[in-house]
This record gives sequence, C-alpha cells and structure tokens, in this order.
Amino acid sequence: MSEPPLQERVITLPALSLVVLVGASGSGKSSFAQKHFKPTEIVSSDACRGMVSDDENDQSATKPAFELLHAIVEHRLRLGRLTVVDATSVRREDRQPLIQLARAFHVLPVAIVLDVPARVCQERNRGRPDRQFGAHVINRQIRELKRGLGGLKREGFNHVYHLDGVRDIDEVVITRTPLWTDKGAEHGPFDVIGDVHGCADELEALLGLLGYVHEADGPYHHPTGRKAVFVGDLCDRGPRIIDAIRIAIDMVEAGNAFCVPGNHDVKLMRYLRGKKVLVAHGLEASIQQIEALGEEERVPFSERFCTFIDGLVSHLVFDAGKLVVAHAGMKEEYIGRASGTIREFALFGETTGETDAYGLPVRGNWAASYTGQATIVYGHTPTPEAQWLNRTINIDQGCVFGGQLTALRYPENELVSVKARQVWYEPARPFLTTEVAPEGPSLQWQHDELLDIEDFTGKHIISTSLERTITIRAEHAAAALEVMSRFAVDPRWLLYLPPTMSPSETSRRDGYLEHPEDAFAYFRQQGITEVVIEEKHMGSRAVLVLCRDEEAGLRSFGRRALGACYTRTGRPFLPPEMSTTLLERLSASFARAGIWEELGSGWVALDCEIMPWSFKAQSLIRN
Repeated sequence: MSEPPLQERVITLPALSLVVLVGASGSGKSSFAQKHFKPTEIVSSDACRGMVSDDENDQSATKPAFELLHAIVEHRLRLGRLTVVDATSVRREDRQPLIQLARAFHVLPVAIVLDVPARVCQERNRGRPDRQFGAHVINRQIRELKRGLGGLKREGFNHVYHLDGVRDIDEVVITRTPLWTDKGAEHGPFDVIGDVHGCADELEALLGLLGYVHEADGPYHHPTGRKAVFVGDLCDRGPRIIDAIRIAIDMVEAGNAFCVPGNHDVKLMRYLRGKKVLVAHGLEASIQQIEALGEEERVPFSERFCTFIDGLVSHLVFDAGKLVVAHAGMKEEYIGRASGTIREFALFGETTGETDAYGLPVRGNWAASYTGQATIVYGHTPTPEAQWLNRTINIDQGCVFGGQLTALRYPENELVSVKARQVWYEPARPFLTTEVAPEGPSLQWQHDELLDIEDFTGKHIISTSLERTITIRAEHAAAALEVMSRFAVDPRWLLYLPPTMSPSETSRRDGYLEHPEDAFAYFRQQGITEVVIEEKHMGSRAVLVLCRDEEAGLRSFGRRALGACYTRTGRPFLPPEMSTTLLERLSASFARAGIWEELGSGWVALDCEIMPWSFKAQSLIRN
C-alpha cells in the first residue's frame, strides 16, 4: 500500500534518504527532480549512459551506465548525502539493487511514483527527437508500474508516495525533516549521566552536585539552562527504580533532559507489555517494585514508562554532530542513521559471540577502531574508572554494584561523580576489588602502543590550528617513516619537534659564510620588516622530556623511564648511558629546587641547547 492521500500535496522526506523516482518514459521524472532537488543530488541513468557512451540514448550502454549509477549512489550514501535516482525503475528487479544499497548504508529508501497516463507520456516523447520509440514501450512500462505499485512497501521502501496524474505532480511540495536522531541544533551545555539502574539516591545527589534544582514535586532543572542526557538503563537492580524512572521522564517531558534507551529499559517495557522475557539480571527488582504499587498507580506508571521508552531513538547527535550519546556505543558509520542493526548496536554494543567464565558475553572493543571527530559518550558495560579512548568515553562506573554514578559535563569534558551508598546488587562478574592496582598508562596509551601503518603511509592532508591544511606527499611520508623507524627515539617521547630558523642566503663576501648586512638585505627582499635578534649560545639544539620519576613516566608516556633527550629531528642526542645520567641529574636538580611542586606537574619539556657546540660537532665530523 502507498501512503494515504497527500495532505495539501506535501511530501516530507527524511533529510538522509534514497529517493527513487518511479515512472514511465515521459512521465516528467527529470523535470520533477530538477524542480525539487539540487543538481548534485540527482543521479540520472540517462546522464550515466551519456558519460560512458557519449550518447544518453545508447541502449547498448545500459549495463555499464547502471553500474556507474549504482557506484555513484553507493559513494553518496556512504558520505551521508540525500540521493535521488532518476530512472524509470518500473520493474522490481531494477529497484532491488537500490533498496539493497540503502539498507547497506542504513539509509531510508523512499519511492515517489509519477503515475501519468500513457497518452501524456507518448505526446511528450513525440516532442523529443531523441525519444522516438513505439507506443508499445510506454504501454509496457505503465503496465509494469501498475503491477508493482501495490507491493512497493513489501519490497522494502519505508515510504511510498503515489502522485496520480499531472496535477498531483505539478502541485506537490517537498519538504525535508531531520532524522529523529538529529539534535544538532541543541548545542548544550549538557550533563551526560551514566547508567542509573534504580539508584535514585545517588541520582539526586549527582543532580544536586551538577547544580540542578527542583521545587516540591516539580522536575529537576538547571538555573543556567544546562540539560541532562541519560545514557539509558534507568531501571533494574537498584532500590528506588520507580523514583529514578520518574525523575528522568519528568525532566525529559519538561524539556530539561534527553534520554536514549538502554537494553534493560527495553526488556522491562517488553515484560510490561506481556512479551515473554527471561526474568534475570535485575529485572526481578523492577517487577517487584512495580507490583508493590497500588493498581491505581501501577497501571498508569507502567503505561507511561512503556510509552516513554518506546518513543526513544537508538542514539542522539548533538551540537552539529560534535557529540553523540548512545547506551552501548556507536560505530562511526552508524552515526546519525537509522536501522534495526544500528538500534541493536546502540542497545548491546559489539560482542564476539563468546561468553566468559561468568556466562556473560565477551565484548568487542569497537572504541579501539573509532577514528571519528565526534565525542561519543556511552555506558552499558561497567568499568571502575571513566577513561577516554579515541574520543569515546564509558561513563558507567557501576553505581548499583557499589561503584560510582558518573556524569560528563560537555563541552567542558569534566567528570563529576558520586559514590554509591552501598553495594545494591551483586554483579555476576567481580567488579570492585580490595586490591589497589598500580597506576599505569591510560586506555589511550595502551591502545596507542601499536601504531597503525596506514596513519603514516600515502598522501595525508592535515588540518592545523596555525595553517588551514598541510599536505604531506606520499614519498615524503615514506622517507620520514623509514628515518623515524630506524633512527628516532620512542615516538611517545616526541611530543615536540622544534622549528628551525630560516637561514639567509650565503654571503658573497670573502671569508664570510653569513654577514649581518647581507642577512638584513635578504629578509628585506622577502618582505620581512621586523626581525628578532637573540644572543646565540654556541651549543647544539636538543629537546629534553624530563619526568619527576619513573612512575610519572609510566603514567604520562606509558614508559617506566625518566624521559628522553633527542635532537630537533627526533634522534637520540646522547648514547643511552650518558642520556640516563643526564636525566637523573636534571630530575634530582628539579627536585632540590622545588620546581616539580611549583609547576604542579610530573613532567616538563625543555627546548634547550647542550654546550659546548663542539661536544656534538666532533662526533658529527668524525662520522
């Protein structure tokens, strides 16, 4: 079945969709597309036929033309661009590859049928010298269109719009609406709150710590307009499940918060709606607390909860795409899109299909391969600490298991948390231990332990804060990779490579390599009106990354060492033994002078010169 009759002849398209125009030759598809869409959004089979054969009517080029059409559609959908296919598409077998492409890239396929009488199509084609084919072709296309019209939804189109006749086609208005996941116009600031699991005491304490207030029975709100974002799993396990749910729903309905669903929330909704689910993993606590309500309160509460959860979308994208919130995480290629696959990932994350010794699913580490620019905040899998990894952060610190309830303040990227009042629910897998783990490198450091060769090969275009872009050619990248791999210090120490000065031209005066008058003339010629003159110490340029102790080196650089001393090209400045002695003496000198306490840091980077110049120069000359 197609969509109901058009209200005021308006079609509202999802902002990200694949629009397939369906109509016989001469039905006006190309004119319709040009009227309602940007030229770059339209992929025309005729244009593709012309590109591969120089003749838009060369039917012998149809196969390569559609291969090109499908390739263009694929690339546009991968980049998240609305795409319109201008082809007859009257046969099911012609539409199926397009629907499959839409599904592959989690884009909604939409069919717009231009149903025009055969006589109109034939009359239009008679006026086009390049479309001189028999009436039987038009009649066949219209028969195929009529035959497939009723099954377009079953084929996989999310929306089908039937424009019946020329008047419908001429008068229709097309608008676009953002996907439900798109909250890009909401710029914050936000407070993203981790898995609550019925810990209403801790939730109230955290909201208070974040500055939220409420009057009497009114919803929590922030005096400065900040909004909360709940990552889901409001229910199950905790002591005050109903209160936790009410706090969140009240805030969302008042416009003071947003929420994404958690897998526990969806499971409770399905139970309350009579679906068969396994009562385990804390669901029994939700059931007991709801059933303890009087019937007059239990029924409306259950209905309100189910309606609320059912209306939530898999993930939300805020601040023009800079912030993404999902319960269990979100792959880069899923962000801002909608499908059953994406919803499943948002609820459960990535699993390997295996179970651990405690019978729990083994999680895949999707965050380790994330390379996107958006910050992704999620929960689902409790971890003792919230740690950043590739612009992602898990803020489920297992409050219900005796850990903490955590919030991330955005855009400040500050963590705020309250400790659980007690262990409310014993986890299947041990969560908190009494042993104090030695402080070591962060998740990001551990992830960066192994460098990705693709980050250092081929051509790269890098955006910087000083210049808009810097292009690194493939051959330069290959040369640098070889030199750095063979000769440089451990790249974790290379947080700074000093710029070098721009030397003037060699002096033509006898006995001089450089001369001040020649140098000033050179700079003047280059348009430089001011120069800075500094005293030159006759030493050799070196960078010293110095740590307070080896533990500081492990925490900050992932290496149990005092630091490194290297040249401005990243090579070791001294032999290993001499470098160790230098670092030990410097670190001790910093300690005696109280510099570590004064700076409040466990490490420093020094751009310096090691004197005398001959100390380094002699070895260079000898070698």
